[in-house]
Amino acid sequence: MESLPVEIDGLWHSYGASGAEWTLQDINLSLQGGELVGLLGPSGCGKTTLLRLIAGFETPVRGSIRLHGSEVASPQRSLAAERRGVGMVFQDYALFPHLNGWDNTCFGLRRGQDTSRAAWLLELLGLERLKERYPHELSGGQRQRLALARALAPAPSVVLLDEPFSNLDVEVRLRLRSELPSVLSACNTSGVLVTHDPEEALAICSRVAVLRDGRLHQCASPKDLVESPATPFVGSFVLQRNVLPVWNDVGSGCLRCPLGDLERPGGLQADSLPEEATVLVAPEAIALLEDSNGGDQVVGREFLGHSWMYRVKSGDRQLRLLRPLSEDYERGQNCRLVLQPDSSVLLHPQRRVLLTKAC
Repeated sequence: MESLPVEIDGLWHSYGASGAEWTLQDINLSLQGGELVGLLGPSGCGKTTLLRLIAGFETPVRGSIRLHGSEVASPQRSLAAERRGVGMVFQDYALFPHLNGWDNTCFGLRRGQDTSRAAWLLELLGLERLKERYPHELSGGQRQRLALARALAPAPSVVLLDEPFSNLDVEVRLRLRSELPSVLSACNTSGVLVTHDPEEALAICSRVAVLRDGRLHQCASPKDLVESPATPFVGSFVLQRNVLPVWNDVGSGCLRCPLGDLERPGGLQADSLPEEATVLVAPEAIALLEDSNGGDQVVGREFLGHSWMYRVKSGDRQLRLLRPLSEDYERGQNCRLVLQPDSSVLLHPQRRVLLTKAC
């Protein structure tokens, strides 16, 4: 049986006194050959720390890391980073300013090693005509491509990417991230991508590992994350769903929540829910109407081009509501109905409510 590129078992890590404040807690994660796995979560959740542990820049307090079946990290031993055969792409490129594109790409190769792969990578990444230029003569996108070429030139089986697109403008970021899976596939390399952008992770990763406060909440395919989030946090952070408490009313066949009655999700039996549970409701599944007597208040709004996203304070929680521009056009109002911050509104769930799951 072929060993996996990366296997992480029961990993714990702390930067302070052991156990004083855990940065990572009991992480179990593996990487299949050819996969691009995303590490997704808010700032400070432990994503980059996990990447540094795999790379060999940190030593775990508990647990172990294996690369292709060989243990490279545990509390008792840690193989040096340069001996792990892992490529690394940093957020700030980390290119050598005194080396041109060709020399940067070849920097990780051994003396006398064949450079044909480096030449192929520069061509693959559209940099063959820029190999004589120095980093300061390249655009941000070109520098990130060069950093990727340098990481892949020694033919690592695994490459680690620490938010590689965060410093790029939107158009370049979208183009580079769409190209990343095909580049890794062409190089027969698996990847681990750190990101705080759910859209990015869902768009290009084979699986997404969602972390919060050092704990792994779920690792699944984008489709499974969307259809079956394991915890309310996964639903709210990854899918931007609203988290609402519900009470199961077996007699009426409905789920009652602070906004009104919700239809029970298809396939969910009345007796399969506890008396109290939590559901995830999509922003577009809650209607809002301006009402001077409404008990809820608009506290902010964002124009998304195709819709308005409203933030509404309802009781002790803040909800996200999506109002498509098409609704206003259909009413013949030509997009004039725009709710202002501090407006009083009345909220109610629509019959086409999207309940992702009960947690």
